[in-house]
Amino acid sequence: MEDFEIIDHTADIGIVARGADLKQAFATAAVALFSLIAELEDVGEAISRDMEVTADDRESLLVEWLNELIYLFEVENIIFKRFEVTELSDTRLKARGYGERMDASRHRLKGGVKAATYYMLKVDKDDGCRVQVILDV
Repeated sequence: MEDFEIIDHTADIGIVARGADLKQAFATAAVALFSLIAELEDVGEAISRDMEVTADDRESLLVEWLNELIYLFEVENIIFKRFEVTELSDTRLKARGYGERMDASRHRLKGGVKAATYYMLKVDKDDGCRVQVILDV
């Protein structure tokens, strides 16, 4: 069971994700994102994809990470269900995602996510490695 919660926010939706370290918290945030897009129990792991994102700071890195995943879903129709963050610094993330291309006959989509935002954004490695982000839906 993933350690995340979905928080309602006016016209948007938020994610609070936790992990034993920030790598796990970032991976959990990615799973939470895709749990808003599709029923993940229907998704296999036929595809693995290596990804790398950079940003000016940890908070911006979280936004760039999630927006890269939204882009891959929108453009390449890939639904990811599991992530391994292999490298994480304040300005760079490397990860591998596992999932498969969307298949309307098997995958139940829940809703669209337009973008991760900077509103109420938090990355806290001192408080049990917790991240929070509001998503534009």
